[in-house]
Amino acid sequence: MTTRAGFVALIGEPNAGKSTLLNRMVGAKVSIVTHKVQTTRARIRGVAMEGDAQLVFVDTPGLFQPRRRLDRAMVAAAWGGAADADVIVLLIEAHRGMTEGVERILVELGNIAKGRRVALAINKIDRVEAPVLLGLTEKMNAAFDFTETFMISAERGHGIDTLRQWLAGEVPEGPWLYPEDQIADLPMRNIAAEITREKLTLRLHQELPYQLTVETENWEERKDGSARIDQLVYVVRDGHKGIVLGNKGETIKAVGKAAREELEEFLGRKVHLFLQVKVRANWLEEAERYSEMGLDFKDGND
Repeated sequence: MTTRAGFVALIGEPNAGKSTLLNRMVGAKVSIVTHKVQTTRARIRGVAMEGDAQLVFVDTPGLFQPRRRLDRAMVAAAWGGAADADVIVLLIEAHRGMTEGVERILVELGNIAKGRRVALAINKIDRVEAPVLLGLTEKMNAAFDFTETFMISAERGHGIDTLRQWLAGEVPEGPWLYPEDQIADLPMRNIAAEITREKLTLRLHQELPYQLTVETENWEERKDGSARIDQLVYVVRDGHKGIVLGNKGETIKAVGKAAREELEEFLGRKVHLFLQVKVRANWLEEAERYSEMGLDFKDGND
């Protein structure tokens, strides 16, 4: 049997559907999905098997115009993930078409994609008519020399199998990089933190932007097979702490319950989750917080 294995980078603007696509490809929820932009911070890798090929997906933060240190570190991580990959997939939204952001990505892609195969995946195809799709395909392929173009709906699963089969044929021959039953290389502590952060983001919507982070402080395996997980939610202001806690602590309770239920489903066993909210005014400037998120603090420099 000839095995194949390689890294696939999914790149695109925020909210293009990269996390949804990764979860579809892997068949499990490893990258958090919310409707807020910039929710994916770390280069979470999901591992998918397709025939004799192992595809290791690098889910990169959305590419956008960075303003703050955290933004710059995220964009650097995204391009770093693409530069290290064997195959790159650019994901764009059918109904938004070739935006300014996509045009900027194409310019940068020209610099880093030399010698690499780059596929275009047009997502959310159910939102537009066929002639619009064909026009967009022509326009994108005139702007960049894509190896292949795929029409997909990550949410509904349309076209995903075709894309995965193509990727399986494109990654290099070689031994598998991960045990077959392993779906993500991010330590479970990080995945647990991401799940809680997703629940916070969904619950708080616009009230609290990106100035919070979650860390798994302690993970204890218990004799009865359950796990005790202690997490810290860092916010930058006292006022934010009140928002996260909610009236009589009801917000943090609801978040904890939703996160615990998803963790139990993910791990397939009972979980005892304890959340604490702490004010840490300058966490956005602390190198340690960045390494927790899989980002390089230095990448955030001006």
